[in-house]
Amino acid sequence: MLSKETIAALAAELNDAQKRRIQVRHFSMRHPGMTIEDGYAIQRAWVALRLAEGRVVKGRKIGLTSRAMQQASQITEPDYAPLLDDMFFEDGGQIPVERFIAPRVEVELAFVLGRPLRGPGVTLADVLAATEVVTPAVEIIDARIEQFDRETKAPRKVFDTIADFAANAGIVTGGRPVRPHDVDLRWAGAMLYKNGVIEETGLAAAVLNHPGNGVAWLANKIAPYDEQLNAGDVVLGGSFTRPTAAVRGDVFHADYGRLGSIAFRFV
Repeated sequence: MLSKETIAALAAELNDAQKRRIQVRHFSMRHPGMTIEDGYAIQRAWVALRLAEGRVVKGRKIGLTSRAMQQASQITEPDYAPLLDDMFFEDGGQIPVERFIAPRVEVELAFVLGRPLRGPGVTLADVLAATEVVTPAVEIIDARIEQFDRETKAPRKVFDTIADFAANAGIVTGGRPVRPHDVDLRWAGAMLYKNGVIEETGLAAAVLNHPGNGVAWLANKIAPYDEQLNAGDVVLGGSFTRPTAAVRGDVFHADYGRLGSIAFRFV
């Protein structure tokens, strides 16, 4: 386990990297003994810095929910991070690209909770009962820590990604929200267009066989830290498409069929 002083220093480094829009080198390279718990400790320390600056936690995101991504990251479970109030962008709006370093876009479903979920023992049925609506959502991910080291070209480790807010940077919700029992969420799908061309398609079943399973996992995972998911929280269930890179001028349109669509432009 990294020392408290090292954890605080690395969290401050991430906070500075985000403000200056620069990438830092892998923490795991500098600290070869780094663990997943260290990654979450750094993440929590960074959250504390953001809260001290006036930010508010509005929900959570779950990442690495697909089998392929878990194998690529050499882990056997998802990861998670908070959604802060300044990460939410309007459907149909213009998103300033200078807010990010290397933005990419993923297609997801978001669960808006009507009542709290507290583990342990939370099940998919509990998640569906506690959810007010499920809504189409697009996550904007970013990398304050380099994806590939600038010299060795080695990929970052999952510890780095977890520390880096699980790559979390933004969220756009929209479309047609539905009650969780009104549709078979496993078959909810979307087509992601960039500048009028389909880049990705996918079904929500790719997320742990049901996107609600990730929410149950998260409620149980954070329980040992005396944390819970709260009423009103927006919980991103995990992507069912590969990330698509974005630059200034790119227009994105995510078509969810009967669940409507989301559109926005990077400026």
